[in-house]
Amino acid sequence: MIKNMLRGVAALSLALTPLALPSTATAAPAAAAGAEVLNLSDAVAQIPLADESRSGYQRESFRHWNKGLDPADGCHTRNEVLIAEATEAPAVAAGCKLSGGEWLSYYDGQEVDDPSKIDIDHMVPLAEAWDSGASAWTAARREAYANDQTAAASLVAVTARTNRSKADQDPAQWMPPLPDAHCRYIGEWTATKLRWGLTADQAEADALAVYAEACESTVVHYTPAP
Repeated sequence: MIKNMLRGVAALSLALTPLALPSTATAAPAAAAGAEVLNLSDAVAQIPLADESRSGYQRESFRHWNKGLDPADGCHTRNEVLIAEATEAPAVAAGCKLSGGEWLSYYDGQEVDDPSKIDIDHMVPLAEAWDSGASAWTAARREAYANDQTAAASLVAVTARTNRSKADQDPAQWMPPLPDAHCRYIGEWTATKLRWGLTADQAEADALAVYAEACESTVVHYTPAP
C-alpha cells in the first residue's frame, strides 16, 4: 500500500479580494531531486502571460480519479492521496475503503478525522488549467494532470468547505482563509503552473506578483511534467 509517496504590501490595493498579508509560517514540502529551484518572484515572472478562454470546457475532459500510482493496491487517486497525506493513517479495508485517520488541512488549519469531510483539491483547478493551456492537450495529458501525484503541490487534501469555496478561482479571486498559508499556497500554485507549462492572465499575474513581493523568502520547487 502506498502510504508515504511524494506529495511529499500596500500593493494589495490592486483589484484583488481584500486579504490579510501572507506569512511564511506554513512550510511547503521539500523539493524533489532534480527540481528547478527559484525564489517566488523569479518563478512568477516565468509564467507566460496570455488571455484565458473557457470555450469548450467540460470537467469530464479531465479523467479522474484513475487507478493511481499503484494499480495493484485497489485504491484510486483520491484514496492514495488521502493515505499519503494523513497525519494519522486511516484503516484500509477491502476495496480501499478508508475509515478513521486524521488530516491537517493547511488552507484553514483544521484537523479532520473523517475522510468523507476531506476533498482532494487540484492546486490549479481543472477549469483554470483548461483556460490556461490544457484545452490544447491530449486526453492522456489531461488525465495525467488530473491525477498528478509525482509533484507534492499538484493535489492536496483539504477541508471540503475550503475546496468548494475556492471552486475554480485563481489567486486574484480566492486565497486560503488562513493567512499563514498564503505564501505556501502562492508558491505551490506557481510551481504547478510552471510544471505543466500553463499561462496566467493579467489579473492573476498581478495578484501573484503582489504576493511574491510579500513572500520574499518563499522558494518554488518544480519539475517539468513529462
